[in-house]
Amino acid sequence: MFRSAKRIVVKVGSALVTDEGRGLDEAAIAQWCEQLAQLVGQGRELMMVSSGAVAEGMKRLGWQQRPHELHELQAAAAVGQMGLVQIYESKLRAHGVGSAQVLLTHADLSDRERYLNARSTLRALLHLKVVPVINENDTVVNDEIKFGDNDTLGALVANLIEADVLIILTDQKGLFTADPRRDASAEFVHVARAGDPRLESMAGGAGSGISRGGMLTKVLAARRAAGSGASTVIAYGREKDVLLRICQGDQVGTALLANTVKSQARKRWMADHLQLRGAVTVDDGAVSKIVREGKSLLPIGMTGVEGDFSRGDVIAVRDQGGLEIARGLANYSCSEARLLCRKPSSEFERLIGYVAEHEMIHRDDMTLTRTAS
Repeated sequence: MFRSAKRIVVKVGSALVTDEGRGLDEAAIAQWCEQLAQLVGQGRELMMVSSGAVAEGMKRLGWQQRPHELHELQAAAAVGQMGLVQIYESKLRAHGVGSAQVLLTHADLSDRERYLNARSTLRALLHLKVVPVINENDTVVNDEIKFGDNDTLGALVANLIEADVLIILTDQKGLFTADPRRDASAEFVHVARAGDPRLESMAGGAGSGISRGGMLTKVLAARRAAGSGASTVIAYGREKDVLLRICQGDQVGTALLANTVKSQARKRWMADHLQLRGAVTVDDGAVSKIVREGKSLLPIGMTGVEGDFSRGDVIAVRDQGGLEIARGLANYSCSEARLLCRKPSSEFERLIGYVAEHEMIHRDDMTLTRTAS
């Protein structure tokens, strides 16, 4: 089912990572990292969203119960993050794969510019064949800007980098029609549509005292991921070669399928965007590149800039006659774009002091509103 998936987000929960709070499970993490390395070797792009920092910090600090005070949680996360990053780095390096720590807050993904900066960083790491190990930045967040659980974070990361599939590894086989511990008639759900409201009624409550999530958060995460066209698999994390088998197309766990492919979902969102903040006018050569060849928009092809927009806003692309040919996400603000008109990328740093991207709008962030004739 997911044999062709190229960009994959793997989320693993605290109960698995820390062996129910007893400390980082080195053997389990080693097995996941070996599978990640094999998938990278197949040419796939992998990201790991890993819980476990707070639980590992509790263990290192000798705490038996999860604290309630925010500053104590942040302290535990700061202590535990050290061990969490070290073990992923060492286990991936043993297979010749690099890793990187990426800490995110909800504010990073709700602010347009920070959202694009985070995405650019993750894309660069994937291009370098490095596996980002992502966690919520628990040491600085408060309740107002928390994701709430790493299932949600996993879905948001899948949206952020337009993943093909989100794999949520848990301590359960997958989703049942009811709680099998309480209902002997509960049936296992092999395949369903993400976002089906019936799934939420099937899902149980919160997880263990170590984990903050439960099956409901995973079902809701699948619905969120499906918004950008990513399907979700919920599977037992200790099953042998679980990641390899999912990516080989084996039926493992519960597959919650997105209704649309990721490119259609993203481009439909941009095409339907009503509040365009501005526009750029391009020359005939750029029109041909965009419409006929499916290329990105480079600033050297721009002849004019209209409106007041920021990096990350949806803007229109117009030809010399004023007809809209496309729309997409701007990599530069209107003031920067005006300075970059007709300029090659080699001039960007001199003109505006930095280089965010070589493109004004990348082809992955653009949808055509006029086809070639």
